[in-house]
Amino acid sequence: MRRAGARGGRLSAKLIAQGHRVAVCEQVEDPAEAKKRGSKSVVRRDVVRLVTPGTITEEKLLAPSEANYMMTLGRVKGQGGSASGNGDSYALAWIDISTGSFRVAESAADRLLADILRVDPRELIVADPIYHDPELRAVFDVLGRVANPQPAALFDSAAASGRIARFYGVATPESFGQFSRAELAAISGAIAYVEKTQISERPPLARPEREESGSSLFIDAATRANLELTRTLSGNRDGSLLKAIDRTVTGGGARLLAERLTSPLTDPAEINRRLDCVSFLSAETRLCEALRAVLKGAPDMPRALSRLALRRGGPRDLGALRAGLEAARQVLEAVSAAMLPDGLKNACDALSSLPADLSSHLDRALAEELPLLRRDGGFVRTGYNAELDEMRALRDQSRRVIAGMERDLAEETGIRSLKIRHNNVLGYYIEVTANHAEVMNGTDAAKARFIHRQTMANAMRFTTTELAGLETKIANAADRALQIELAVFDALLEKVVSHAEAIRAGAAALSEIDVAAAAAVLAASENYCRPVVDDGLSFHIDGGRHPVVEQALHRQLADPFVANDCDLSPRAMPSTARYGC
Repeated sequence: MRRAGARGGRLSAKLIAQGHRVAVCEQVEDPAEAKKRGSKSVVRRDVVRLVTPGTITEEKLLAPSEANYMMTLGRVKGQGGSASGNGDSYALAWIDISTGSFRVAESAADRLLADILRVDPRELIVADPIYHDPELRAVFDVLGRVANPQPAALFDSAAASGRIARFYGVATPESFGQFSRAELAAISGAIAYVEKTQISERPPLARPEREESGSSLFIDAATRANLELTRTLSGNRDGSLLKAIDRTVTGGGARLLAERLTSPLTDPAEINRRLDCVSFLSAETRLCEALRAVLKGAPDMPRALSRLALRRGGPRDLGALRAGLEAARQVLEAVSAAMLPDGLKNACDALSSLPADLSSHLDRALAEELPLLRRDGGFVRTGYNAELDEMRALRDQSRRVIAGMERDLAEETGIRSLKIRHNNVLGYYIEVTANHAEVMNGTDAAKARFIHRQTMANAMRFTTTELAGLETKIANAADRALQIELAVFDALLEKVVSHAEAIRAGAAALSEIDVAAAAAVLAASENYCRPVVDDGLSFHIDGGRHPVVEQALHRQLADPFVANDCDLSPRAMPSTARYGC
């Protein structure tokens, strides 16, 4: 259960870091409603969310450069081919709830561990029968507490299509693509677990994207660990290949680079498409520098969007989207005159599809300095809402407002000594000397407007409906101002969430540009050249240098790294192959 204050937040963070799951309990009833049941009635509280390692959205608990995947394992008995080993078919679905990404792929019993470790989920949700299957015991022993058994009903393949369709509000999930029964079970399990943990809130998940079998290079678990792609054998990022080559400047770019590094492509055409982008930016150094300068200020739009959709975000998340949309505009402006390769052109097309009206709307609505929490108020720009401006004036400048009314009444009545005063009995009132009483109540019109409140020895006191209304407004101005701001926040939130798909696509485009620019910078700083990649069997490297070893030697020794040649082509094997790269 969540505790109030910073202590509770630190406790939750510590428990989550240790792999535990935390139930968040909040007040779900207004105290005034509780009092209707009796003066001693307790305000109702309920569990509003389950926080698990794979469903974290809090910025402080997430590493900007690392994805936070929750994965589910689906299995259909007796549906697999010979490759599955035991006649069953398997599929994996993985979600990063903090960004909305959703992917699914088929697997097999003999490669299950390798496929799981490729994604490196923080949490693996499996049905109880699968978790206790003796044939898979070795897999779950390696994964340890990452594996989380759940009721088999979450993965019911017969009910999977209906659950998926309800979640996305479509008639059938077939519009997303053709999925096997095992894939549908995995997707359904992921959605069911999200609904179970988020309870009343619905995250803006992208539609499931199917990874084709063979589209990425298969790397077995032992090889993956020894290659130290993203972490060393001791679990540190320092010393890994990712650490050595990462020059990205955005969190999304760093996550995309890690994903590409752990899932190398097998299609030469797609590989060369990416290399074309790097080559272009390597040649256009000024453009590359300009793009990186813009991207450095680009916030993490997908994570801000997810927090907002789950109603855990604040004004700064709206501000992050505003800044991200502005960064996208600046990127388009920077490349407007360039002849871009297909990869960068496609990314810019996605940026062009971002809603321009949303960007201008957020700019008009949001102040420059934004508070962390919406309940603090002060995040709506002056001039955006007339009523809000009036309430703020009453709240912050009530003396000036009263002085202005006093001046107007003095000019209207011709009584220069007219004063507007305040006490705890009458509230605000108009005071004039006794010799001006005729002006205030001498005619029917005056009597109708100026309401007599009190007669003193040398003065008379009046009020008006306008002054009484102003007094009420002043008393309630702060509360009303906050109510208006919260209403503005909710309206902006709905507008943002309605453009979720375009925002995610634009953010992905910025990440692609970041990765390409980072690779260009790496190539220039380390004097790397472009490889020739085709669909032949030749594999030949002249002067190969290991990035991790070379950088370690540069830091520790004065001697340079000695480059090595490597030829693993069929014609060179086995007698003339040279190893050393």
